[in-house]
Amino acid sequence: MRILHACVFTVLALACGLQADAARRMDVSTGKAAANTTTGRLELVWGDPGEAAKASEGPGARFQVTLVDDAGRRHALDPDQALRAADDLYALYGRRIAVSTTTTAAKTGGRALRVIDAIVPIDDLASSRTRAGFGTRALVQGGEKITGVTSWVTLMCKFSDIATEQKTLSFFQSQYGTAIGQLDHYWQEVSYGQINLAGSMAYGWADLPQPRSVYVTKDAAGKDKADLSKLFTDCVAAHDANVDFAVNGGVQGVNMMFNGDLDGYAWGGGRCATLDGVNKCWSTTWNPPWSFGNLAPLSHEMGHAYGLPHANNSDADSDPYDNPWDVMSDAWNNAVGNATYGSLPKHINVYSRNRLGWVATARKRTIGAGAGAASVTMDRISLPGSANTQMLILNYPEQSTRYYTVEVRKRTGSYENRLAGDAVIIHEVLTSRGEPAWSMDADKPAANRANNEGSMFKVGETWISPDYAFRVKVESATTEGFVVTVRPTPRLSRPGQSVQASASPKPASAATPASELGAPSDGSARDTGRLGERR
Repeated sequence: MRILHACVFTVLALACGLQADAARRMDVSTGKAAANTTTGRLELVWGDPGEAAKASEGPGARFQVTLVDDAGRRHALDPDQALRAADDLYALYGRRIAVSTTTTAAKTGGRALRVIDAIVPIDDLASSRTRAGFGTRALVQGGEKITGVTSWVTLMCKFSDIATEQKTLSFFQSQYGTAIGQLDHYWQEVSYGQINLAGSMAYGWADLPQPRSVYVTKDAAGKDKADLSKLFTDCVAAHDANVDFAVNGGVQGVNMMFNGDLDGYAWGGGRCATLDGVNKCWSTTWNPPWSFGNLAPLSHEMGHAYGLPHANNSDADSDPYDNPWDVMSDAWNNAVGNATYGSLPKHINVYSRNRLGWVATARKRTIGAGAGAASVTMDRISLPGSANTQMLILNYPEQSTRYYTVEVRKRTGSYENRLAGDAVIIHEVLTSRGEPAWSMDADKPAANRANNEGSMFKVGETWISPDYAFRVKVESATTEGFVVTVRPTPRLSRPGQSVQASASPKPASAATPASELGAPSDGSARDTGRLGERR
């Protein structure tokens, strides 16, 4: 029963309340569905494994979806159901939402099931608003625009049974600097100067009240499980006397640095809480030593805290860390090294830049399926002040949640000079999947890591979409990018192929917890059409 869509934008109206109330009163024992609506703010947190966790548990990420209601109660949502129900879950990051669940009667001997059937926003972001002086957020395609000052605080926290202090206060403070290889410089460059980290501060080592074993326990499968709530609460409390979280209406976020391993993962996302009288969803990261010792994984977690999901390649495995064109996927490979800050972050892809509102309208061009041929001069996405297209969107007028992005990447600058090559990179975007943007690969099968030739489209090469809607050819190189043509594909071409002008081919290189909404109530497709061939 989808009671939510009809009334969500008038959620305070009496009619909507009566409708929801009537649905809640339905008797599950009759076998009919009972609908429930819960409102609050959406909290998303991603867990990224270190090398030890990858070796023992595999390369997969962890992902937690939580609704924090107005009373501060936390309701875990089933991530897969939430992704399906919202169409674009990540666009709702940190926002007020309404979640509709339907409880179905149990079969004999079974349990009643609670299924999420809709997640929609109930806040009004049609016009821009100022977060009390700390950056403006306005609704853009796929998310909220973030601009202005985004100050962070670093809280250094020691487990009561671990004395080691891996880095000094001066090291953490210097991470926020404006020189090459420091966080303020990096995020200013990635955002084309639209955000900065001015006013960010680090605070020295403070003792947590408990040993690590209290914060990191075992789950039902015997795996380490970090209590992110307790870590946040106790780390913040340890620094509360010295930190003004409410300065200028509230800092952007909190980077927590712990002097021992957590559960094998570093974590980043949002944390909805009241700090110094300010109630909001704070950008938050939880970092073990292997994360804060390298700027690349720390920037990855901060990207999550800004609301960015993982990127991926198209090799059909469970590893979201195999797209080295994006720090939100593979933060380590093709990264620039730094003697002080370890592996430096690469840039984010154009989909993520656009999600945060950093790609100017004049730098974007959209071509719909069925449109005539077009020639587009494209500059590398890392170029500030470009006068040409930097984001090419290939879309389907009838499909708002699926499209392709085309961008140019070049080996240049302080963070991108170790990329695999100078090339056009194409991503398919499906907003309802776990990693919305997947890089396309012409090799067959797709490479395990997308720094192969098949993932790079160069002069004389053509990519064809699997449904024949788009044919993208790289015509020529320019000083800062390439000229590409886009046209419909003749049916005699084969989908997903990459055609070269020359005769020589490129080398191929469990059960859901009962406490979750969408769980038992008592407790593209990967597009294999993108396989490369040569003709």
